[in-house]
Order: sequence, then structure tokens, then C-alpha cells
Amino acid sequence: MKTARPLPSDFLDRPFTTVEAARAGVSPKQLRHPALASLGKGIRSGCPTAELPLSVRVRPFIEVNERCAASHLTAAELLVLPRRQEKETPEMFHIIRPEGAAHLNRPHVIVHRMKLYDDEVTVHEGIPVTTPERTWLDLAEVLSLDALVVAGDSCVRVPRPELEGRALPLCSIEDLQRMIDRHKGKRGIRKAKEAIQLIRVGSDSPQETLLRLAMGRASLPEPELNVPIIDDAGRRHHEPDLSYRKYRIGIEYEGEHHGEEGQIVRDIARSERYEALGWTEVRISKRHMLNDAKPAVAKIRTALIQAGWRLRG
Repeated sequence: MKTARPLPSDFLDRPFTTVEAARAGVSPKQLRHPALASLGKGIRSGCPTAELPLSVRVRPFIEVNERCAASHLTAAELLVLPRRQEKETPEMFHIIRPEGAAHLNRPHVIVHRMKLYDDEVTVHEGIPVTTPERTWLDLAEVLSLDALVVAGDSCVRVPRPELEGRALPLCSIEDLQRMIDRHKGKRGIRKAKEAIQLIRVGSDSPQETLLRLAMGRASLPEPELNVPIIDDAGRRHHEPDLSYRKYRIGIEYEGEHHGEEGQIVRDIARSERYEALGWTEVRISKRHMLNDAKPAVAKIRTALIQAGWRLRG
């Protein structure tokens, strides 16, 4: 009995569609080889897929159907948008299809059939994906209000080119508003309208956004985000994560990397600069974010009161 010819090398380390395999000269007999796993009608894989990049895993599920794009949580992951759900679910690929297209029922895929305009789809890593602003609007269906604001802040933040290789935000607040105006009556639209009022340009991390939202709920004044300290001589200094220039207070959120030796040295130097400038530094860590960040809010409120702020009743 003859052994089936090996697959072309391009198909050995990724899932693929039977259509693209046939175009490359793979025979139907080869596609029936027991070493190939079926991931659904028209999709095969000869290797484990769990460790592959998301764009590689989802690509055949989009290509096997016309007029589809990655959407919702799948698009958010591809675009590197924060997407934490209140309840984690096993991995499923979210795919959007325009209204009127035939219904799809496939394993591993959640298909959303809804209004979709041509300018709401872009190409990312070689596959069609909903644009950042459309992805944000779709996330309103599945995320909490705070998580949706976090995703919105990430969309509109100005990146640091030296670290991220891009200089422009993924989209603007105006782009997000355009999605809301265009899709009246869409599921999640009320939450999106509430969230856009809370989105700000300048937040560099989800924790900074969550801290700002907790401060707002506690009726603290709204802080500035990542604005440099300018001293009395007009010299520009470092940028606190959140700050109150009027009260000379800088708030720094310290992630886990702040426990590294080099970062500890930099943090000490930063604290010394605060003192030299006559500013108060408020350092917030993960433990202060428990219980809706109430410990963080209490710490910031104390600093504000000491600096002369009073809550108007």
C-alpha cells in the first residue's frame, strides 16, 4: 500500500483550507490522511494550533467563507485592545458577516450577522478585521461599562513611537462617536453612549483608566493624564500617570515590573524629583486597586485635602 505524499511544507505548521491546499496540488486522498485533524468543513490542520498566533489560527475560518471578518473579542485581541470579560469562556473565534449573508454554523466560531459597512473592515496581519472603532462598538455587547471605557482609552491614546513603532492613535473619539451615530439601535448602544462620555486621551494602561473611573465615582476632581510637570523656570520634567497641577500632586500607578532592581532605582530618583519640585507623589499599586480601588481613592483624597482641596457639598 502506497503512503500518501507528504504535504507541502507551507501546510505543515498551520491550519489551512482544503481549497487553498487543492490549489497547491494537494490531492483529496492526502486531505483524508488520518494525521490531519478536521477543524470543521473545509479546514484541516496537521499540527497542534493552541500555541500559534491568533491571526494564523483564525485565518482559515475567515477564508473558508465569503464576506467575513474577525470581530468582537477576536478583533480586539488582534488589534491588542484590552478585552477582559467578567466571565472567561473557552476560546471561540468571533466572525462578523453582513446582514443578508447566509447563516453559518461552524465549530469554533461565533458568527455575528449584522449591519457592516465596507469602511468598517481593514486588513490586519493579512486577514480582514473590523476597524478599531467598529471593534470598540461591538465590544459594547460583551464587556462591562468600565472594561469598555478601558478599551476606548486604548483606542484613542497617543502611542510612544520609540516603544510601539507607531505615532498615531488607533482611532479618535470622533471615530467612536461616528460608529454610535451610524448604528442606532444596535445591541449595546446605550452602554457605548455612556462609555464615550468617560473616555479620555492620555491613559497609558487599563489600571490607569480603572483608577480614574474609581476617582470619578468618588467625586474627586478629574486628573490630567500623562502631562509633564513644568517647573517655575519653565523646564519640563517627567509625566505623572495622573496629576493635579493646581495641588502639585502626581499619582503613579506601579505595575509588577516596579519590583525589578533597575526600576526601583528609577522610582527612588523619581520620588526625589517630586520632593525637589515641591510636589507630592502618591504611589498606587495593585493592592490599592482592590474593592473598586477604594484604598487608592482614600490615599488620593488624603493628599488632596492636605493640599487644600475640599469637596463642595
